[in-house]
Amino acid sequence: MKSSERSAGLLDRILNSVSECFTAETARALIELRQDKQVRRRMEQLGTKASAGRLTPGEAREYQTLIEVGDLVATLQLKARRRLAPGAPA
Repeated sequence: MKSSERSAGLLDRILNSVSECFTAETARALIELRQDKQVRRRMEQLGTKASAGRLTPGEAREYQTLIEVGDLVATLQLKARRRLAPGAPA
């Protein structure tokens, strides 16, 4: 197993543990969470620069971090949706 696969598996296990703490109310709040307008604007700016190949090293790190955090939030939202699905464990 590659290190990146092992890390992804461990992250999923951690996020599963986190999702088990969701009440119906917190799960719904997480599902409804939307990106802040300023963050979304910054992502668009960095995305445009990335597409043009003009990111500085600092901007590239910032963009990568924002993408990773967005992925993390999206994964938690998916787990929250599953938690609220009919037949899901309470």
